[in-house]
Amino acid sequence: MAGTEETQFLSCESSLGDLKPVTLFHSNLLTGVVTKNYQHILALVFAIMKINENSQILPNISLGFRIYDSYFSAQWTCYTTMLLIYTVESFIPNYICGIQNKLAAVIGGLDSQTSVNIATILDIYKIPQDSTTTLQSHTCLKLSINQTYSDYHISKSVVPNRGPWTWIGVIILEDENGEKFVQTLLLLFSQHGVCFAFVERIAQLRVVDTETIQYGLKLYDNIMSSKANIMIVYGESYTIVYLRWLSVLSNLEDVTRVPKGKVWIMTSQMEFISFAYQRNWDTEMLQGALSFLVHSSDLPGYKLFVESRNPSSAAADGFIRDFWQNAFNCIFPNSTMDKVVDLVCSGEEKLESLPAPFFEMNMTGHSYSIYNAIYAVAHSLHAMFASRFIHRAMVDKMDLKFQNRPLWQLHRFLRRVSFKSAGENISFDQNGELVAGLDVINWIFSLNQSFHKVTVGWMDPHAPPEQAFTIHGDAITWHSWFNQVLPLSVCSESCHPGTSKKVKEGKLFCCYDCILCPEGKISEKQDMNDCHKCTERKYPSKNQDFCVPKIISYLSYEEYLGISLAFLSLFFSLMTALVLGTIMKHHNTPIVKANNRNLTYCLLFSLLLCFLSTLLFIGHPQKVTCFLRQATFGIIFSVAISCVLAKTITVILAFVAAQPGSRMRKWVRKGLANSIVFSCSLIQAGISMAWLATSPPFPDVDLHSMTEEIVLECNEGSVTMFYCILGYLGFLATISFTVAFFARKLPDSFNEAKFITFSMLVFCSVWLSFVPTYLSSKGKYMVAVEIFSILASSIGLLGCIFFPKCFILILRPEQNTKKYLIRKK
Repeated sequence: MAGTEETQFLSCESSLGDLKPVTLFHSNLLTGVVTKNYQHILALVFAIMKINENSQILPNISLGFRIYDSYFSAQWTCYTTMLLIYTVESFIPNYICGIQNKLAAVIGGLDSQTSVNIATILDIYKIPQDSTTTLQSHTCLKLSINQTYSDYHISKSVVPNRGPWTWIGVIILEDENGEKFVQTLLLLFSQHGVCFAFVERIAQLRVVDTETIQYGLKLYDNIMSSKANIMIVYGESYTIVYLRWLSVLSNLEDVTRVPKGKVWIMTSQMEFISFAYQRNWDTEMLQGALSFLVHSSDLPGYKLFVESRNPSSAAADGFIRDFWQNAFNCIFPNSTMDKVVDLVCSGEEKLESLPAPFFEMNMTGHSYSIYNAIYAVAHSLHAMFASRFIHRAMVDKMDLKFQNRPLWQLHRFLRRVSFKSAGENISFDQNGELVAGLDVINWIFSLNQSFHKVTVGWMDPHAPPEQAFTIHGDAITWHSWFNQVLPLSVCSESCHPGTSKKVKEGKLFCCYDCILCPEGKISEKQDMNDCHKCTERKYPSKNQDFCVPKIISYLSYEEYLGISLAFLSLFFSLMTALVLGTIMKHHNTPIVKANNRNLTYCLLFSLLLCFLSTLLFIGHPQKVTCFLRQATFGIIFSVAISCVLAKTITVILAFVAAQPGSRMRKWVRKGLANSIVFSCSLIQAGISMAWLATSPPFPDVDLHSMTEEIVLECNEGSVTMFYCILGYLGFLATISFTVAFFARKLPDSFNEAKFITFSMLVFCSVWLSFVPTYLSSKGKYMVAVEIFSILASSIGLLGCIFFPKCFILILRPEQNTKKYLIRKK
């Protein structure tokens, strides 16, 4: 390309005799191979035509324009920008000579680098630039959506909302903007648990040579071999041309990777375009792609304006013939084009028959941005002129020539401009960026290489943060590879609930193994980084995937264990009462009188209370029952053991006193037995009172001893005092057992000591086994062990001491005589 051409598509002289050009930079425009750029030119023409027809905007002033090709070259872009500032034919920088262009504003190209090169020069001369890109510049107003809002917020919108997308590939342009995009995206994605499977950088596609093909093959191989099914592409409007090459490279013989479906997510700058030679190329690889597009609206009259374009009716259109030949693959007679085609252009071809990559009848997002850029300049000029007329008093108003006004002041009016376009409010924020939204588009390709766009979501900058992004996943048509199921894109399979992730050594955090949760911990969701414990009132399920509420547990009358123990307590209470009744019925018989009737009654009554005291241990723990049950049990049992001890001592003293000349007769009296019972019981009562006064038992909740239960229990208050009571009972039982053991060989006729020995042996055995059993039990079973020990020891006393007497009283009354009792062995 030998130089930069200038085409004045439409120029109108104002009534003041001044040309007011608006300049549009476009990439690869005059080569005639990207036909879709023609629709952007039509948007420019349509906008200026509507402005010039509107008497409410810039009255008595008409706008014109010039269009320049950037050729993707910084050198040509800068050169052409200098031509805009100085003379048409030549220029000497910083010198005013010749006829100058009356430049009002410049509209940058679709690619950001073109806008940068233009802004670098225009910034020096304070000429306002409307940019259809998202790049920031001191002199640039952005009429596309803010890049920070659109491109970078992919991580905050699409990826986190599509749960199984945590392993993605990224393809960027090999320039400063691409690197900045990756660095920003890497930080945001990592915060959402997303990793980059790879980052591929592509250069601008200027020529297709061996090196380009080799790199394309490598890129295609990386894409198809990767587990990542999501590809985020950051590029300019022409980047899609490079992607279309990949599907062609897949047909080469040395490519071994089987084509797989991928989900392509493209940023707002990209546009689906095709070079003329790509007309018949396969688009299957891009089927179901998602992209962000600047929201656009249908403009009244625009479609009719486009339909009216044809080579014969647009004499002033310097581009339509080249566009027509490339778009319809035909040639006009006498054309100077080098290529030979069989089809001759008739000029009657229909634009609506063209595939969408070559031309779209409706206003696209990029065209809409150009349209709004023109209107922004027009409204800003109108506001500036109106301000001058109001605030600047001059004698001769006709001297307010356009060329005498400092147009560099237009910039501050551009920043504050606000107007309606197709019913929508168009305005800029404090950063000079268009306040607008994005549409999320699902691209569905047809067999004729055309496509139609389905809006499946949007991003609204005016909405609250939680409502700023909306997408309808059910409306998306995915690539046929995925069978219309939401695609997965992960490095490792998801860890099921009950497991946690363990990052593989040397790998990114998205690549991990799944390990079972430790005992006592759970993970409720997939892909948990760590397992956690349940709350105190819950416990892990069998599969450790959720917490189960603990059940309330205590020894109640509503369960078999509680009912059984209560039944035994009442049954043996009744048996004790029957024994007591039997003894009282025969209270004057020798066998009853021979063994101290009062101690017998006291022992039976205390045993009756021992059986009944177990009922205090059953049921919902209450403050009263917790306060009474251990002290009651300790005192009653101490009375019973004291009675047994007094009986044993009485038997020994009676035997000794019966010997001729014994001095022990004075000790054999009722007062001695009563003193033993009273004194021994008083000590236990003192211990119990001290316990209740200092640290009494109270109702408590045990959340930890049982895994699946919340135990309602009586907290002993002072465990030391509890074991003091048990220890004292053990002390009394030991003394009674020892005394009875030594008295076991007394003559049978007087000997009740051997029955007491057996009873105390049972008693001591029960309570010796009680301690380890009690300490190894948990929850309600601790209470059950204590109740069983009370019942067992009480039954031992009742059975061993009173069963022989009841047997004689009821079944052998003939043995209940004094003669029988005093006979010698």
